Amino acid sequence: MKTYFKILFVSFLSLASCSLKEELTSNASPDSLFKNEQQCKAALNSSYFQIKTIYNYPFFYAVECCNDLMFCATSNKEARMQISPADPGVGATVWNSSYYAIKNANCSINRIAGAPLEDDVKKSLLAEGKIVRAMYYYVLTSFFGDVPFWENEIVTSEDLEAVTSLPRMSADNTRSTLIDELKECVEWLPKTRFCEDPENRAGAALGYMLIAKMAMWNKDWDTAIDALEQIRDIYGDFSQYPLSDVPFSVRNAPESIFEIQHRYVNGGIDFTMALACVCMPKREIGTDMYDGVSIPELGDRSTTYSAARPTSYFMANCISRESADLRKDLTLAWSWNGQEFKSVGTRPWLGPKFWCWGMESDSDGNNYKMFRYADAILMLAECYAQRGLKEEAVAFLNKVKNRAGIKPYPRFKTLEAFMEELMLERGRELIGEFHRKFDLVRWGNWYFQTVSYNDYSYIKEVHPYHEFYPIPDTEIALSGYALDNNAYIEGK
Repeated sequence: MKTYFKILFVSFLSLASCSLKEELTSNASPDSLFKNEQQCKAALNSSYFQIKTIYNYPFFYAVECCNDLMFCATSNKEARMQISPADPGVGATVWNSSYYAIKNANCSINRIAGAPLEDDVKKSLLAEGKIVRAMYYYVLTSFFGDVPFWENEIVTSEDLEAVTSLPRMSADNTRSTLIDELKECVEWLPKTRFCEDPENRAGAALGYMLIAKMAMWNKDWDTAIDALEQIRDIYGDFSQYPLSDVPFSVRNAPESIFEIQHRYVNGGIDFTMALACVCMPKREIGTDMYDGVSIPELGDRSTTYSAARPTSYFMANCISRESADLRKDLTLAWSWNGQEFKSVGTRPWLGPKFWCWGMESDSDGNNYKMFRYADAILMLAECYAQRGLKEEAVAFLNKVKNRAGIKPYPRFKTLEAFMEELMLERGRELIGEFHRKFDLVRWGNWYFQTVSYNDYSYIKEVHPYHEFYPIPDTEIALSGYALDNNAYIEGK
């Protein structure tokens, strides 16, 4: 953390302000940069950007390909789970980017609190900042488990030293603190859908989603239900949202609760990542042929890497080639325009849900859907089941099944049986959306599901302590060894 905290505040704010076409002098101070709403939003922009550096294909390998549903036969260390404290792979990116964003958010929140703004404007900006900060702590606690927690601005060298030497804090306590904070401030924002904000900023729906996600980690089902019902008030009848809006190429869809924004402008400024490169069929050089099939819509200039593929477990238990599931042709691809791919056999490619149309090189300009309404509906099914409200649990599970055109779940027999079906349904609906490892770890069955059902031979080297990533060794040393990787040490 120390290296990142030494970056001057004015540097990150200048970068954010440039995106709003503001000019700042190099000798500007924080006190002079929070004089109006636009400047405050510019400061908050600096925290948004870091989520883009996290949600890319190495993170996709770590949370979607090292489990029961997908694998990727590549030498990438994340895809093989060949990570360690000395070589944490994407763990270093998640750690550094998250804490850099949290540092910026802490400063922005503190300065906005003292800014000369109308009370309602100030409250909405403070709520936005706290929601964005909570988003990074949600990622950190889901990925690393217990992590350092602080919410103060770093002003002096003493502040820096104090933060750098913080030990791990219980993830449960971190989440409880954030839940209480979000419950208070989320009410300061209008209850609108993400797609209705022309700036696509964090809103009340994201705040409620984070409350629910963190409450479910803490097994606080009532708090999660309350937050999820607030999302229902905002988003309404689930059946109004079509499956055609699920692909990443459909930007800022009405069902989305939060999307990570990318854009590609040929010859212009772009903010892109490369996830589609590991989700598309292999392209033959110099052509628009993808594994033997012409796909003009994908173009002849895209870059494709070793592709993620569904496991046999997914094919047998979630969506088979014979399935009537309406999600099948979005999620999986055996053919295109009636032509069979050469290399599919019984194992298809990932489907157009993940493809980037007309991609130039590795510039995937799709938005990545971090949270969708379908996720919230399935979360409600789980929470009601855990509370023993059987009819409600089945009803919410079947909302997602009904949209997919598959047989409804008949009736609640046992919690164990219901959770088994919910686990499969979340796989069908949310595969590839950066949730699977977090779900399995939260349920306590990640290790079993991974070693039992992942088809990639290298994944057999996985160990129980891999459920959470190690903190990078460099950060352990910078903390003066206040931090630790005891699970990895004891596991060996």
